Amino acid sequence: MPSEIRRSMPLLSIGVVMELTDLSARQIRYYEEQGFITPARTNGNQRKFSLNDVDILFEVKDLVEDKMNMASVKKIFELRAEQQKQEQQDAELRRMMREERLRAQRLGRTSPTRGDLSRFY
Repeated sequence: MPSEIRRSMPLLSIGVVMELTDLSARQIRYYEEQGFITPARTNGNQRKFSLNDVDILFEVKDLVEDKMNMASVKKIFELRAEQQKQEQQDAELRRMMREERLRAQRLGRTSPTRGDLSRFY
């Protein structure tokens, strides 16, 4: 099982997360209300947190302890999300270009990165 899947599995109760992060249940629920985490819910509506959720709580806690307000913390997380989205788009574009180059090579054509399009690279 890949590590990202393991890290995103909702396994931890709020009590365990409180012990790990040294946050109160009220603080954890507040950070959930602010949209930093979205824990899974059991059939009984209990929160179950993943290791990724715990990492985010640690990050928020550290930023708040460094005297940042919630608006600043949210802005940091928004900028990170935008950066990750841009990196994913860039990776997708590189993948598409690589596939096109391989397809052109198989068909014996000139790669789109040569000739007229080369001035853009």
